[in-house]
Amino acid sequence: MELWILFGTFVTLMLIGTPIAFCLGVASFATVAYMGLPPLVVFQRLNSGMSVFSLLAIPFFIYAGDLMVRGGIASRIVAFAGSLVGHLRGGLGQVNIAASTLFGGISGSAVAEAAAVGGLMIPQMKARGYGVDYAVNVTSMSALIALLLPPSHNMIIYSISAGGKISIADLFTAGIIPGLMLAGALMITAYFVAKSRGYPTEPFPGFQAVAHLAAVAVPGLLLIAIIFGGVRAGIFTATESSCVAVLYALLVTVFVYRQMKWEAFVDATLGAVRTTAMVLLIIGTAAAFSWLMAFLRVPASLVAAMNAVSENPYVILLLMNFLLLGLGTFMDMGPLIIIATPIFLPVAQAYGVDPVHFGVIMILNLGIGLNTPPVGAVQFVACAVGKISVWRAMRSIWPFYGAGLIVLGLITYVPALSLWLPSVFK
Repeated sequence: MELWILFGTFVTLMLIGTPIAFCLGVASFATVAYMGLPPLVVFQRLNSGMSVFSLLAIPFFIYAGDLMVRGGIASRIVAFAGSLVGHLRGGLGQVNIAASTLFGGISGSAVAEAAAVGGLMIPQMKARGYGVDYAVNVTSMSALIALLLPPSHNMIIYSISAGGKISIADLFTAGIIPGLMLAGALMITAYFVAKSRGYPTEPFPGFQAVAHLAAVAVPGLLLIAIIFGGVRAGIFTATESSCVAVLYALLVTVFVYRQMKWEAFVDATLGAVRTTAMVLLIIGTAAAFSWLMAFLRVPASLVAAMNAVSENPYVILLLMNFLLLGLGTFMDMGPLIIIATPIFLPVAQAYGVDPVHFGVIMILNLGIGLNTPPVGAVQFVACAVGKISVWRAMRSIWPFYGAGLIVLGLITYVPALSLWLPSVFK
């Protein structure tokens, strides 16, 4: 009965449009009250969920990403990407994906990437005769690359949700090859869709222009090496690297590009504060919700249920993929990682799946959910930038979904794609 109250309250509140943090918090309070436990338990779990030092990395990376957008780093990265791949079929679509790959290694946020790169690329693609649905779908799917490349906020949340026992450096490293695979698959898909629609290419600007744009973009791109290299080499932690990212972004945008205005700095700071407040409240209530599921032995029940279906690891991974894809369509990514990790990770480990490998599988699964209504945050942002309805975009997104699912299948059943690169750094 406790599980019925927990999930029933949560689903009911979510269906009537209640913010996700309140859905999680009220469902937890209702269940604790029914069980006769003191309400203080929920507050204790909420506080412990938020009082994790590693979580400071998330608002600082968000802050750094916002500073880069407002300070001109993003526009220079897009220009450099355009010089590299703009001459391919569907030129601006290819530029969109390449820019998302480069910017994703800096921002670590799919929503920030969709807003930043989409804000620059979608209007240009519309003006050059590209279908707005194509522009939006390329933007929203390529934004998922940021979830896999360091510094992915969600990998930090996954590590914390797993009890802090999984190395964030290993997770950052494990996502690089899958992230590049996703970028390649989307570029191939964008090529064939553009070819079928007769979209144009952009003229190749010449190697001298490419070299010039690369030199202009280097100060921003160096942040990728600073973040990844510093964390991987043990020079600083992921949290410390986020602070370094903010300082570096300020130095580049103020003293190198000289584009950061006081108003933009204030807006970026206030935006980071608002985002931090929202994220931490969600994480805290999700921690209370997750503790209740562990207390009610949901993970053990799920293992038993899956054992009843099959004991084949390949079948179990397929079932978990279906479950995660389904859950991702109804819930935002951050809280879902906190809730789902204590449930699914023990199941995966029971069948011999490495926790780092499973983290990459989960991140991509839930990332695809960010592009799927009714709770598709990335899709909604891209559609808002493109000024079209979600349903119009959804009618033509299927080739890009297919590319994402193929990459997900390869990552799921070929562990070396995720685990080889971390082993190189051991």
